[in-house]
This record gives sequence, structure tokens and C-alpha cells, in this order.
Amino acid sequence: MGVERRLRLGMVGGGDGAFIGAVHRIAGRLDDCYELVAASLSSDPAKAAASAAGLRLGSARSYADYNEMARAEAARPDGIDAVAIVTPNYLHAPMATAFLEAGIHVICDKPLAISLAEGEALAALARERNKVFALTHVYAGYPMVRHARAMVAAGEIGEIRLVQVEYPQDWLAEAANQSEDYQRNNWHNDPLRAGPNGCLGDIGSHAYHLAGYVSGMLPNEILAELHAFTPGRLLDDHVQVMLRYANGARGMLWSSQMATGCENGLRLRVYGTKASLSFEQENPNELWLTPQGGCAQRLTRGRVRGVAAEAATRVPSGHPEGYLEAFAQLYRDAAAQIHAIDAGRAKPELTRGMPDVDDGVAGLKFMDAAMESSRQGSRWIGIAE
Repeated sequence: MGVERRLRLGMVGGGDGAFIGAVHRIAGRLDDCYELVAASLSSDPAKAAASAAGLRLGSARSYADYNEMARAEAARPDGIDAVAIVTPNYLHAPMATAFLEAGIHVICDKPLAISLAEGEALAALARERNKVFALTHVYAGYPMVRHARAMVAAGEIGEIRLVQVEYPQDWLAEAANQSEDYQRNNWHNDPLRAGPNGCLGDIGSHAYHLAGYVSGMLPNEILAELHAFTPGRLLDDHVQVMLRYANGARGMLWSSQMATGCENGLRLRVYGTKASLSFEQENPNELWLTPQGGCAQRLTRGRVRGVAAEAATRVPSGHPEGYLEAFAQLYRDAAAQIHAIDAGRAKPELTRGMPDVDDGVAGLKFMDAAMESSRQGSRWIGIAE
């Protein structure tokens, strides 16, 4: 089989000043799998046009309305193959729906939607239209996370007893981000744009996905407390959750954007009957394995031997890979799946680790249960199958 062509990529959101839009564009370019050819970078026509010009996009394929973009691109012989959705949360579902209905594959920021009903409708539509729906839980793109997942699946740490995941940040603890003006104007504190939760959906969803991704298990019961330390904040900025699993394992999840001094401290520890694993996102090129009764072993990306890690590795050992490469891995997985589906082939086995719409639905079920538990005074709540 020859080299696959570059996929034609569109983007909705991510105009001037948007951090995550630039990350998606870098991720799409890094492995030469995509070419950005169309965009609706802002709902403000002037800003959309200026942002498109800054990215060297022609005015003919710069749109101020995503519905117009979906219709126009679907009608072109050289229309986009996939769209990246990088907007505030409340727009994810309507935008993804428009592009799926137009026959276009979707790569979407998390959370999938702002309600479970929206998420389940997206999952059904993606299956009906047979389209790839990648969800950018970026930390699943790290080689050492994929290696940890493979080790657990192979039984190398035994039956899992404990799952501990935490994701602390401190950006909402900054004085400027606690001001009345910030609370009034920032979409992260607006239930209409962010959805019914704050920290829970922003980073708690990442922690929940990572724990399930590596352990291979999702809890069937949780007990949660959502809290806002920030005066005037309408949504949570701190979350703590206890987890119960069907096999008898126990776990804890903590995410906070008020953790003074923490930058992006996502950390996962999984304890089995034979050994434990520990991964820290701020040191993503290493994974710690500690056998019961033995010494801790530092496993490094580039030296471990495993097809999952090797398939997600780009540079030799000792040359760090990080966040942008992990993001690019999800784009590369999505590209391989899109080429396969469009050609009527099975999805490549090594892309099965790409987070998708079903992961998004699982995250929304967790968030619903966490909010309900907190509303009921932090009592145990079952998570729907």
C-alpha cells in the first residue's frame, strides 16, 4: 500500500488568542497527516476573516457560521475529510452533529457535550453514519501511558486492588482569576457555555479517562463532593471522588484548580496483586513499576519493548517527547482510522487506543453521577451501564 494522502482538515473555533486551537493545528501537522484547508475560527465575521488570513487560509474557505461550513464543504469535490472542534463546551454537540450529518469525520475537544443525552445522541449518529469520532483526551497519546495500559491488560501487575488518580492545577487560585470581572465574563464560569460543572468537566474528566484507560476498569459506584473555593464562582473549582469497582477494587480521584503551586500535576497510580505502576504527566517519558517485595524500576520511553509504546514513539531514547507529540498521536490514530473507514477496511489494531465518542459518553455518565452524589450530600451513587 502506498503512502496515504494528507487529509483535508477543517477547524471550528480556535481563532486568534485561542491556546487550544494552536495545539490542534500543530498536532495535525506534526506527522504530516493533515492539511488545514477550511475554518470557521470565530462567530464574529471580522475576527474569523482576520484569523484565517493569519493562518494563510483563503477567504473562500473562511466561514463565519459552522452550519454554512458543513454544507459548503460537503458539497465540494475537495471538501474537508475531518473537522476539529475547539470551542466552548456548549457548542460541541450541535457542531459535531452538523458535520456528522454532512458526512464529515470529527475530532473534538473534551468534554464530549454538556449533557448525557447530547453525548448518547452523538454516539448513535457517529455509528449510524460510520464516521470516526476522536475525542482529544490527550494523555492517552503518551507512549508510557499506552505501555502501562498494555502491561495491565497482559496481567503483569496482577488483579487491580487500588486506583489513585489526581489532577491538580492552580490557575484559578491566581488573584486575577478570582476577580468579580473574571467570574462574570469567563466562559469557564458560565453554566450556559461550560455546562453544569467546572473543574469536574475541565480536568476531572481527563483524570477519570486516564484511570479507566490504563486500568481497563470503570467504577460502578462513586461518592463525590464538588466545591467552589472562589467567591462568586458558579461552578466547581475542586472535586474529590471515592470509587468502587465491580471486582472489589477501590479508588480515589481528586482534581482541583485551586491547588496552590501546582502546574499540571496529573498523576496516576495503579496497584495490583503483583506490582504497582505510577505515571506523572509532568515527567511523561518515564513509568515506575514496583513489584511486591521488590525495588522500584524506572521504565523509560525509547527503551521499553512493547508495540503500543513503540507505535506512539517518534524519537530515540533520551530525546524527550511531550504534550504536543501526545496530541499528535491522537491525530495520527484518527487519520489512520479515517483512511481505513473511507476505504472499507478494518480500523488498524494499533489505533484502538484512540479515545472516541464512547469514552466521551462514559465520562458524561461519571460526571452526572458525581454531580448527583454531591447534591445529595456526598452519598454513594451508582453509575449507569
